Amino acid sequence: MKTTLWPRTLALAGLLQAARLAQDLARRGQTDNAAFAASLQSILRLDAPSTEDVFGGAAGVTLGLTLLRDQLTTTTDAGHVEMLRYVVALIQLERRLSTRPDMLQRIGEEIQQIESRMQFFAGQEDFAPDSAHPRRVEKLAELYTQTISTLTPRIMVSGEHGHLNNPATAAGVRAALLAGIRAAVLWRQLGGRRWQLLFTRRSIANQAAAILKELNRPEAA
Repeated sequence: MKTTLWPRTLALAGLLQAARLAQDLARRGQTDNAAFAASLQSILRLDAPSTEDVFGGAAGVTLGLTLLRDQLTTTTDAGHVEMLRYVVALIQLERRLSTRPDMLQRIGEEIQQIESRMQFFAGQEDFAPDSAHPRRVEKLAELYTQTISTLTPRIMVSGEHGHLNNPATAAGVRAALLAGIRAAVLWRQLGGRRWQLLFTRRSIANQAAAILKELNRPEAA
């Protein structure tokens, strides 16, 4: 049975997933490709009819749901603490963004223009509509730099110098952070608040486990 916590948990899963994607890219230079594509697609679905549709279905945030289930109540692992630091920073930035209707409008307009330009690549053999096309990643990263990155406090991503100096990897990090902002917007719209990360972690983790169980349930005959 779906409760009001179900869509909120999906949005928070999208937020954690984006933070982990940025972390992985910065530290390892690679990440979960399917999760990365789903997170980037969520940026483009501005008028999706439901939370699940934002991510192309609950399966689109499987990585984030797994993080919620397994790590939300754990605070001792250094990598997990770093990821949660990104999550909190994204929530703070989203709150700043919510006071800037001019920037919100610009972001929406730019996203539409990015997708219009992407139609140019649709006829090419190597183009996959559900993939993170390098050109799309580049443009989303530029949008992040020109908008979200001008707000304070800026997110300082830690990682390996070689990866962060790689233009494609750095663009991936910024695009993932933009996806995190998208998820943070959704989470707040659904009633999510930062204090819930402290006081309702167990309920959220249990809901994430229930969603994952539903995703893994065999289709009824």
